[in-house]
Amino acid sequence: MGRLILVSNRLPITIEKSGTEGRLRQSSGGLVSAIKSYFEKNKEGQHSFEKKIWIGSVDFSLQDLEAVRDQLSEQEFEIEPVDIDAKLYSNYYNGFSNSTIWPLFHYFPSLVESQIEYFDAYKKVNEQFAEKILSLLKDDDVLWIHDYQLMLLPELIRQQKPGATIGFFLHIPFPSYELFRLLPADWRSQLIAGMLGADLIGFHTHEYVQYFIRSVKMIIKIDNQFNTLHYRNRLVKVDLFPIGVDFEKYYSAGDEAVDEQITQIKNTFAEKKIIFSVDRQDYTKGLMDRLYGYDQFLQDYPGWKEKVVFIQNVIPSRDNIPTYGERKRMLEELVGTINGKHSSIQWQPIIYRYNHLEFDQLKALYKTADVALITPLRDGMNLVAKEFVASRNDSQGVLILSELTGAASELSEAILVNPLDRREVGDAINRALTMPVTEQQDRMKMMQKRLKEYDVVRWMSDFLDQLQGVKKDQEKLRLKLLDEKIISTIVQSYDSAQKRLLLLDYDGTLSAFTRVPSEARPSKELLLQLKKMCAENRNEVVVISGRDEKTLENWLGDLCISLVAEHGASIRLKGKQWEKQFNVQPGWKDRIRPIMQLFVSRCAGSLVEEKENTLAWHYRNTAPELGFTRSRELANTLSQLISNTSLQVIDGNKVLEVRQAGIDKGTTAMRLVNHFSPDFVFCIGDDATDEDMFNILKGKAFTVKIGTGATAADYTVVKQSEVLPLLSKIINVKNIKEENACT
Repeated sequence: MGRLILVSNRLPITIEKSGTEGRLRQSSGGLVSAIKSYFEKNKEGQHSFEKKIWIGSVDFSLQDLEAVRDQLSEQEFEIEPVDIDAKLYSNYYNGFSNSTIWPLFHYFPSLVESQIEYFDAYKKVNEQFAEKILSLLKDDDVLWIHDYQLMLLPELIRQQKPGATIGFFLHIPFPSYELFRLLPADWRSQLIAGMLGADLIGFHTHEYVQYFIRSVKMIIKIDNQFNTLHYRNRLVKVDLFPIGVDFEKYYSAGDEAVDEQITQIKNTFAEKKIIFSVDRQDYTKGLMDRLYGYDQFLQDYPGWKEKVVFIQNVIPSRDNIPTYGERKRMLEELVGTINGKHSSIQWQPIIYRYNHLEFDQLKALYKTADVALITPLRDGMNLVAKEFVASRNDSQGVLILSELTGAASELSEAILVNPLDRREVGDAINRALTMPVTEQQDRMKMMQKRLKEYDVVRWMSDFLDQLQGVKKDQEKLRLKLLDEKIISTIVQSYDSAQKRLLLLDYDGTLSAFTRVPSEARPSKELLLQLKKMCAENRNEVVVISGRDEKTLENWLGDLCISLVAEHGASIRLKGKQWEKQFNVQPGWKDRIRPIMQLFVSRCAGSLVEEKENTLAWHYRNTAPELGFTRSRELANTLSQLISNTSLQVIDGNKVLEVRQAGIDKGTTAMRLVNHFSPDFVFCIGDDATDEDMFNILKGKAFTVKIGTGATAADYTVVKQSEVLPLLSKIINVKNIKEENACT
């Protein structure tokens, strides 16, 4: 395998200076720990790269980096810094990244700052990252881009390297569309398009995946097939990958430094229950609300006074942003207030620390705490909760977890709380402190089993496996896409044929979809094209459509072609009259029509179209999720209603149709092939109803599907706008004289 290139806002190292000497230190953070653990445990695994490179910005000078160059050989990765001007970086990082995206994606819209210079800086820094990557990127490299600071980067790389293998992972929540749309229209479009430059987009939870897909559908106006999007001739997959922890690293016992810390903690807080919490200084972490919940607990359960202590460790973060400094001051004031309110001479209810924790200190606190109180207001995942669970090799301890974290979906055996509900938090603390040991162990073992099975190695392997899978799926799609070589083969077969049959769907194929079906009249260009196609006397041209007889007659009746109405219910061969292919069953529409009309009233933008043999409920103009949901409800209702009848429900492209069974485009196409006995058949369509033709004509025709979804057709073209140019190439219109009458 080629090289792995990881890209994040910051490099995974910092430099600690003492006088003129410098020492490399691994940066703190879940991503750094996860990647490092993966390669430590997977040296000879499936994903063994010939080289690993990490690209990121630096918080030290390049001269300082050069001074410790000899220490870089000890790192798992080659380091490639991106040097960014300090003011530009501030507007990009403190500005757009953390004053626009961060609050909005964490559901704090009132804190969002929408300054144009911030977004301009964000674009420029993403472009600088792209320039650095492109100077290094090789064709067989795997590029994995991380997090919200670099959402434009995948598309910037894709523009220059269309075949690159690109993964993108968002480590924070993705918000609902109702929140995401608060961004200016141009900004949100660019962010979505930027992420779609990746082949695989990863999120922590199913909820974030669905929010992202809905935003794509509303902003870019493309459809999805489950978790797959079809964007600019590519498959893009979106999926959940809940990041794990190095389970064994936390679960293991027997570390002398950790054991020493455990002894100190137990001696210091002898005979007291320990509640522990560690978080970065950030308004999303709900630190103030957590303290209010603890205060409520002490008020509601005074019997616990002097029997419990709350160790609140806050990790410094973004101290150079004024609002963070102000929140730190408010937090410390609240700690003082609660301690002053409840403490005694021999007891202080809160032990507050504002400092980094060494790993042995953190692990010791995890192992000794009776309760971990982890209650962010919003969090992409929250690895602290997982680390606490993994650390408990005694299977004891209780996790109180905010239901608003990504981890809540995995750690359902924790006591889940609303972090804003002080009384609920207080009650949860009391419940945790009084929980029987057997119940603690049952809950803990179930969570530990889950975390052990999907640890950090599995997380990274899963992502890389799926990234490889997406590239294979893209290759399959590429092989189906009509290219010049395949078109040349079709043209040669067309030229040598003595009798040709061209089966052409109408809506979505010859004509683009419109808001109202009656507006899809054939263009002058289409009419001219059809005239030229039928001017060649070896050609039999058939428009095989879901449209009714009257519409097809009005739009195309003057042409020297055959027409098929309502998917085969009626056929008008060239120069002849319409012939019905079914016996009319009276009264069935009167049972179906009221049901469809009811769903029109329940789904704004939908409409009912009535044909002789068909009733159709169109939902192309509805809100995507509502239309799809209502279509499933209607399909289920109709299927039950028509059971044991001669009717059938057809699930088409944003349309549900009810018609008499036994008639479809497949049987009709075969009837036409038998009638005309051609030695060349070309069939093209876009809908689920056209799959009947593709299936029955397998091996007997050149079949082409419009769109990139799963299909029985031999080949695909991506867009409807490509159809007429394709037909022009096949029939070589330059050599055909236009005729207007059937002969």
